[in-house]
Amino acid sequence: MASKTVKLNFLLEAEVSRNLHAMVPAGQRSKVVNAAVKKELLRIKRRETTEKLLELRDSGPKVAMAEIVEALRADRSGH
Repeated sequence: MASKTVKLNFLLEAEVSRNLHAMVPAGQRSKVVNAAVKKELLRIKRRETTEKLLELRDSGPKVAMAEIVEALRADRSGH
């Protein structure tokens, strides 16, 4: 099943546009731009998630490594 598409109007730097037209055939440009945007959005999402995790790490209670290991062992053994 084909994905729904939406036509967007946005600007590209002149050099990026020239390279896109020179390097990518006309029928493939939307596909290339879509893939690039998806990749960048995933990078942004990962960065934001990492920032949130670092904030949580700094605000949460400190737990000793030995406590973590013991909790994992107990969980794995079913206790």
